[in-house]
Amino acid sequence: MAAPIPTIADPLLPRKRLILFGSTGSIGKRTLDVTRDFRDCFEIVALSAGRNAADLEAQIVEFHPRAACLAEEGLREEARRIEARTGVPVLCGRDGLTRLAAEFEADMAVVATVGFAGLAPSLAAIDAGMDLALANKEVLVAAGELVTRRAAERGVRILPIDSEHNAVFQCLGGQDLASVRRVILTASGGPFRRLSKDELARVTVEQALAHPTWNMGPKITIDSSTLMNKGFEVIEAHHLFGMPFERVEVVIHPESTIHSMVEYVDGSILAQMGRTDMYLPIQNALTYPNRRPNRFAPLDFAALGALTFEAPDLERFPALRLAYEAGRAGGTAPTVLNAANEVAVARFLRHEIRYVDIPALIAEALEAHENQPSPTLDALYAVDEWARGKARRYVGSA
Repeated sequence: MAAPIPTIADPLLPRKRLILFGSTGSIGKRTLDVTRDFRDCFEIVALSAGRNAADLEAQIVEFHPRAACLAEEGLREEARRIEARTGVPVLCGRDGLTRLAAEFEADMAVVATVGFAGLAPSLAAIDAGMDLALANKEVLVAAGELVTRRAAERGVRILPIDSEHNAVFQCLGGQDLASVRRVILTASGGPFRRLSKDELARVTVEQALAHPTWNMGPKITIDSSTLMNKGFEVIEAHHLFGMPFERVEVVIHPESTIHSMVEYVDGSILAQMGRTDMYLPIQNALTYPNRRPNRFAPLDFAALGALTFEAPDLERFPALRLAYEAGRAGGTAPTVLNAANEVAVARFLRHEIRYVDIPALIAEALEAHENQPSPTLDALYAVDEWARGKARRYVGSA
């Protein structure tokens, strides 16, 4: 049985008010685990889910937020039924997500949604002066320049929840970026790192969903297996930490014990290590700048065994190469990369295309796109829609 958590709340400090976007997904549920363990530190102001109405209603009953939202447009009747049963206002649709941030005061918005849909509530939270605890990769991939500029203008912080970027954030520790030689993002390599190109062509949906080290939702699990997830993280690191792409590297580390590293110009390398549990980076982001004791036992180094590393194979896993290329191109290229990937993964999960068609589809969309530098928000939405249409028309290989 786990040891009880020591009392850590400072009675002189008010509870941090949170809006949690994506509360019924794997990251959202783990975020609520953190707030359960530290009830004296956090207040849940609002919750949102995509279409999981049953889980959202159970969370409303437990956490008593001031409001909630079902993002799926077709669930307005269900939203009204939940509101009637719980007495908590339940909004609906993308406008409902932005209203949560605009109309309900909070100190931090936790963005645990999946996909481009996380952009609008993220910008609304920034405009309302909230810090972002960001787990949604697509927000910075598709609109990183716009989001980081808006955050700087509003004077709000973007605190990464992704284990890799949270690790980099901890290793940087406020150091001058001029003293950093490179950021090294670790990747598990997924379940297929030893497969040949012929074997990759026969990968099934069930095989791709069986990640060897992390328990994640289906979309991010597929992204991890193709290394697109790591490509997204390269683009995120560029925006979060102001690092040029040539100073952001990826190394395969199957044990996933080292979550990422920072090498300084004097040759010193700082690595952040820990259990493969998203609870830890979530807690770090939510409690920053403080550190709190939790229920996890210390890491047993003697039981870890060997830690191994290898270079990624960009020929067998071209998604990572495509992400570097789109990131360096900038403008609307990363928006196309993200939109095409979202559609490709969804189509693979529906058995419409093969596993190896995922990067092929993305490459076709990028090649057909005419890049736009410094896009406006409206331009990003238009390009996202174009790329999705292009991806839906992809026929696939024989």
